[in-house]
Amino acid sequence: MDIVIPLYDRFEPLDAIGPYEILAYVPGATVRFVAAEPGLVQDGLGSLPVHVPTGYSEVERCDVLLIPGGGSFQTMVNDADFLEWVRGIHAGTRFTTSVCTGSLVLGAAGLLEGVTATTHWDAAADLESYGAVYTAERVIRHDRLITSAGVSSGIDMALQLAVLLADEVTAQAIQLYTEYDPQPPFDTGSVAKASAQVLDLARTLG
Repeated sequence: MDIVIPLYDRFEPLDAIGPYEILAYVPGATVRFVAAEPGLVQDGLGSLPVHVPTGYSEVERCDVLLIPGGGSFQTMVNDADFLEWVRGIHAGTRFTTSVCTGSLVLGAAGLLEGVTATTHWDAAADLESYGAVYTAERVIRHDRLITSAGVSSGIDMALQLAVLLADEVTAQAIQLYTEYDPQPPFDTGSVAKASAQVLDLARTLG
């Protein structure tokens, strides 16, 4: 089972690493990172360069395509060759997925026209500009397409994907092994729960 995660400079670390941590434990799964060209890819926070040995053009098919977000989405949506590759890969996947602003890449590739999908809360209008119908749900599935909201939601999405790729008990075991039992100190993890002051400050972080 081949799971492919494309990385471009300025990718959001948890968008990629969170799902990778979960999906790598799915029995029979191999997770590969690919890039525009083999070499170092820099994360959006600046301290986690990743050496990616494979260019995306070397990949002709995969079972799961997972597009992470971050500042990298801006380069991805403007790369016509990459979008063409995404369309071609999607034609043969079991599931095509995204985390955060990675859904804008799926939109730019023409895969979300008329589809209910999610993304980071601050990119809802951008998502709808591609013809998608935005929902604030954390994870949303439409047949083979699965989108997840901002950053940390990729872990939730990966666990739901683990059920589809394996089974519920396996996904639960992965959740237990990774001790994913969120108990955040604040109840401000969505726009609906955050104060105006917190919302304004959050908008300066991206």
